[in-house]
Amino acid sequence: MPLSPTSRSRRLPRLADLGLVYGFLILMWLPLGSLADEIDSALIDLSDRSFDVKQAAVEAIAIGGDPRAAGLFQALLAGDLYARKDDRRPVLVTPAPGGYRLTDAFHGSDLGEVERGAVKKITINNRMRNQLRTAIAALTLASPDPAIRLEAAQQMLGDADPMVIEAIREQLGREDDQRVRDYLDLSLALASLRDEDPAVRLASVETLAGSLYPESRNALSTLLNVESDPQVRVAAERALAATEQRLKLNAAAETLFFGLSLGSVLVLAAIGLAITFGVMGVINMAHGELIMIGAYTTYLVQQAMPGFLDYSLFVAIPAAFVVAGLLGILIERTVIRFLYGRPLETLLATFGISLILQQLVRTTISAQNVAVQNPSWMSGALQINPALALTYNRLYILFFSLIVFVALLLILKRTALGLQVRAVAQNRAMARSMGVRSARVDALTFGLGAGVAGVAGVALSQLTNVGPNMGQAYIIDSFMVVVFGGVGNLWGTLVAGLTLGVANKLMEPWAGAVLAKILVLVFIILFIQKRPRGLFPQRGRAADG
Repeated sequence: MPLSPTSRSRRLPRLADLGLVYGFLILMWLPLGSLADEIDSALIDLSDRSFDVKQAAVEAIAIGGDPRAAGLFQALLAGDLYARKDDRRPVLVTPAPGGYRLTDAFHGSDLGEVERGAVKKITINNRMRNQLRTAIAALTLASPDPAIRLEAAQQMLGDADPMVIEAIREQLGREDDQRVRDYLDLSLALASLRDEDPAVRLASVETLAGSLYPESRNALSTLLNVESDPQVRVAAERALAATEQRLKLNAAAETLFFGLSLGSVLVLAAIGLAITFGVMGVINMAHGELIMIGAYTTYLVQQAMPGFLDYSLFVAIPAAFVVAGLLGILIERTVIRFLYGRPLETLLATFGISLILQQLVRTTISAQNVAVQNPSWMSGALQINPALALTYNRLYILFFSLIVFVALLLILKRTALGLQVRAVAQNRAMARSMGVRSARVDALTFGLGAGVAGVAGVALSQLTNVGPNMGQAYIIDSFMVVVFGGVGNLWGTLVAGLTLGVANKLMEPWAGAVLAKILVLVFIILFIQKRPRGLFPQRGRAADG
């Protein structure tokens, strides 16, 4: 952007700093040996008593463009750079018996051990500190690693130093990473907000309009407090309004994502219950504890694979399914099979089983919560833009719940077991007369629902604390999802879980977490009064009876 005459005159005393940029172009014509000699001489000058000589040395080293110079400058800025007294070579020191072990600060070579009095610390002043920060930013901005360039561009935000601005413009001409380019453009626009020419400030404001970067919004707000030009003020107000509108849209998208994430958790927790409650008519109050068993299985697998954390979940998922599934079959064969047709007694029996499982975990593992770690590929977030980030763990669990749903749907629709389960669910007596062994189907169905609950525990272990009481937080929500979606209908469970999750998150900002849950419960009660069979009622003779 063009500078006003007044702005140029104010910056003339600092234009000497531009020698770092233009000097680099001149040195490109020098022989390599001459350039190396220049840097070696400058390295020696860093230990000079005169700060002016030191500043000239920093400039000469930076002009060389060697990436090793950034590490040297960082050590000097941190006060960790020393010089040998005999040859004034800059070194890094490490304590050793009777003295120091020296490392060449520029080349990284080992220089052996010396006595403590053989080296002295290189001192700097505030002016050099500013110079070093600028030089470090300029050197890292030319790094071949996009992550390093991005970090350098972020550090340059708000820096109006002419040398920094010139370095940014030079880098923009060759930068191919879009995120780095965005930060470089933002740096130029922020620097131009301080220009004395209203036309330059106006152009900068228009560039920043709608920008989602916090630095942009803060700079525009600051500008409004000090700006005297009415045209620039109006433009800044419009720019802030456009930014606020985009922030609201991104906040809504984030709320939707968290709602879908919560809904996927509810689907995982309820989908196993949809099988046992919907197909068998069993009110299983131990369903939450089966989820807990799956979470503890994940913990034990991680303890057994301490060096393979990133792969432990791939072992924990089938392990949790088998452990919880076998436990479900055991519960069905030893307790549930004697209580079919007596829902109240089934409820009380499974509630007792839930207490037993909680105490079993407290006794055998721990009464306290245990730590289940996230693998590295589930850590961090997917940055959509500066105002919207989607955490990987919730993103993966959303996809995982859909995978589990599709797998379960295929089992029930495409396998012989699924055909028998649907036959028993629709008309048990007719299925028996056709040769279906209903007792075996009941055990396998209960085991399948329990196994899916165990898999849900694996997913929940990546989001919440794993403890003996964790299942109690999901049992009520699971029943609400099943009843709302339609007892025994998997599609209803999916739609109901996602719907309730999104509704809960939409109400939380203005109603609070507790009141939002109460409102959801009231809504379901009223809905069931109108549609007792839920969103997607089960079809068949059993459903009509």
